[in-house]
Amino acid sequence: MTSTVSSAATKSVFRRFVDSPAGPKTIHFWAPAMKWCLVFAGIGDLQRPAENLSLTQNLSLMLTGLIWSRYSMVITPKNYSLFAVNLFVFGTSAVQMGRIVKYRQSEEYQKHKLLEEKQA
Repeated sequence: MTSTVSSAATKSVFRRFVDSPAGPKTIHFWAPAMKWCLVFAGIGDLQRPAENLSLTQNLSLMLTGLIWSRYSMVITPKNYSLFAVNLFVFGTSAVQMGRIVKYRQSEEYQKHKLLEEKQA
């Protein structure tokens, strides 16, 4: 018993991280790590014109980020990396939603919509 306690106390911070329930030996680490690609894609989409963005796609990403942020704080062990990445997914999607809504309220969008209706 004493050897277990003393060995746990002498482990390095890195070793404790590697061996933790949410460390790199588990899916709890790799799933959020890969999900950062969604955040980077959302940031990359900030360069795209708002008329080329999908309202439904960004709405679903925003809701996914919100739901999984909550879930990451309820599960055991609490997964702070999952919380962080989903908070960023929510944030980037919310910004994109704002851009889309602003574009769809603009005169440019209204004119484009009328022109399409006349051609149909």
